[in-house]
Amino acid sequence: MRQRFVLDTTAITDASLRAKEKCESLCECAHKILGLIALARLKLNISCYILYPTVYAEIVSFLKRYKCDPDVFVKLDTWLVKKSPNRYEVMIPAIIFYEYVSTVRGRINKGRKIAEEFIWESSAVTLKALMEEKSKEDIEKEVGALIGKFRDKYKTAMRQGILDSPPDLDVLLLAKELSAGVVSSDVGIRKWSERLGLRFIEASKFPRMIKEYLRMMGYDVEVVDEGEVEIPEVEEFEEEEEEETI
Repeated sequence: MRQRFVLDTTAITDASLRAKEKCESLCECAHKILGLIALARLKLNISCYILYPTVYAEIVSFLKRYKCDPDVFVKLDTWLVKKSPNRYEVMIPAIIFYEYVSTVRGRINKGRKIAEEFIWESSAVTLKALMEEKSKEDIEKEVGALIGKFRDKYKTAMRQGILDSPPDLDVLLLAKELSAGVVSSDVGIRKWSERLGLRFIEASKFPRMIKEYLRMMGYDVEVVDEGEVEIPEVEEFEEEEEEETI
């Protein structure tokens, strides 16, 4: 059975991925990952997809921001299949929709309670500062610190472990449509991949998995410092007679 994978932005940009691959920069890491994806396509007939245009645009934005070499953009356009999900035909069980709405409802209530707590705390801090006749600048500094804490706590409560953007949902829909695995480091995508019964691969583990596939097929894969992947001449992988055209 031919393997397919749908990658989200973190499959290329994740910081833990760079650490495990011993890359000093995002560009070096992207060069290595895309090189492995190319080998997986040529040698193992594995296809990797990327959501277009949203996730593709996000990755391009990252690569431009870090001033990556043109070769990285060429590999991105060549070896990742750009596709959008067919939102009109992909079927999602009603229980998934029900669970998602229930989860969002719970998060809204939790966010409201956090907001109420910080309103009370901010009021108390302001009242105390006024009684101590502190300056306006000092009051703004104390309240500003509370606002910063509120933002962090509110963001964690509302967004962690949930699909909080259309591209996140589209990644899952595309994987469902293609019967593909999902490659990401996003907690929300991982959680809802499991709910949908989709195969999930942590972004930081994906390169090692591809390397292991190549080794088991007889290829001695060596990833060098420049980000190139070297494979000695060995017997080619035999593809199926009726190869699916991408």
